[in-house]
Amino acid sequence: MARPRNRALSEVLDQLESSIESESVKVETVIAKLGHRSFASLMLVFSLISTSPASAIPGITATVAAIVFVLVVQMIAGRDCVWLPDFVTQREMSRAKLCKGIGWLRGPVRFVERFLKSRLTFLFHRPWLWLPLLLILGLTLFMPFMEIIPTSGSIASAVIALFAAGFLTRDGIVVIASMLLLLAVPVAAWHFGFSG
Repeated sequence: MARPRNRALSEVLDQLESSIESESVKVETVIAKLGHRSFASLMLVFSLISTSPASAIPGITATVAAIVFVLVVQMIAGRDCVWLPDFVTQREMSRAKLCKGIGWLRGPVRFVERFLKSRLTFLFHRPWLWLPLLLILGLTLFMPFMEIIPTSGSIASAVIALFAAGFLTRDGIVVIASMLLLLAVPVAAWHFGFSG
């Protein structure tokens, strides 16, 4: 008998889609829909937006990096509720672009969900959890410079999304994979973007 597919990631996309009620949606509306304690869900949503066709919007990589940076700092500090500055929460996203991005993401998300399951859960407790969070923190500082290297920002965001997916589903194997990729992304971006 086939194991039921883990739908944690699809449910986040469903919640995001249900927050779209007009031609544009504010970030604060997304936060309210996902919940003020949903650090990993918000990290997943914003990093996935940066890997979708919406990533073509100028400045989206730097914006996502800033949001993820703030979320990770709060996770490290052990904060219970999400806080983001007003200039972020009042920012509006286009309904058309957001819906297009969500539609584009559903296929890859459904595929990934087939392999997710709870394992190596000790990685989600301190001090183990600090390692991937510190790596993500470092990557977000590097991401604004990736704006000048085509697709590198989307790749970095995809790696962050991979960590968030592992966190949401308590899949330690996925978190380990994301850590290895987190170490490789800045090196690869620098090598292919600036060498020879």
